[in-house]
Amino acid sequence: MTGIVLDSSIVGCWCFPDESSPVAAAAFDELGRAGAIVPSLWWFEVRNVLVVNERRGRIDPPGSAAFLADLDMLPISFDRQSDSTTVLALAREHRLTVYDAAYLELAHRREAPLATLDRRLAAAADAAGVALLGA
Repeated sequence: MTGIVLDSSIVGCWCFPDESSPVAAAAFDELGRAGAIVPSLWWFEVRNVLVVNERRGRIDPPGSAAFLADLDMLPISFDRQSDSTTVLALAREHRLTVYDAAYLELAHRREAPLATLDRRLAAAADAAGVALLGA
């Protein structure tokens, strides 16, 4: 096992204190112990969370840059080995976006628990026999 698979929904809780979650706190703790792995799309999703919240006035560009610098210091590695056939099959079977299916495929392939706040993704993980952090 290579740590946890970290969904971008968790990262918002780390950035915005009013979005605290026991699962996000557990993910941060587990990250310190075992590290995390994410699909390549995570890089874009995290930045999208920040820019959307800049538009909402919750964070400014220097705050986003500081958060990203802190995030870069964490033991998070990127997986670039997604299996297209499996991702598509999971998206179809569980009615997920392809983006969410990429997290599920990675957790399944790496036999790693998935850390997510997305209910649909969590339900799909449960149905697929993928462990959920905090469940």
